[in-house]
Amino acid sequence: MATVAELKCAVKETLEARGVLGQLKARIRAEVFSALNDQREPRPPLLHENLLINELIREYLEFNKYRYTASVLTAESGQPEVPLDRQFLANELKVTEDTSSKSVPLLYGLLSHFLNSSDSGGKVFLRGAAANNAAPGPDA
Repeated sequence: MATVAELKCAVKETLEARGVLGQLKARIRAEVFSALNDQREPRPPLLHENLLINELIREYLEFNKYRYTASVLTAESGQPEVPLDRQFLANELKVTEDTSSKSVPLLYGLLSHFLNSSDSGGKVFLRGAAANNAAPGPDA
């Protein structure tokens, strides 16, 4: 008969071989964080912009097989468990996709657009939502 230590070792090896040990660890971390976080202070409301940003990050993480990190992001941020529809996300970001761009996360396309943009001398002018267009723009 196997000892408890041998049984633990066999279970650990099996879970690692199946690729689920990391998922279990990440899920436990996410749940512990969620339990601790819930007791301290209420989470701020998930603003529309944050929802979109979190979804871009989640899509990127899942595409790159960072599923554990994605599960922690979902638990910590309050992002819905079910991902947003990609077409909805593209519409919200005013992004038009072709067939080839649909095979990679939207974040790749957005980054590629900015890196290859020759507008404004290669500079990107950002405006915060709180600025109410008071900050000088590219024409200033």
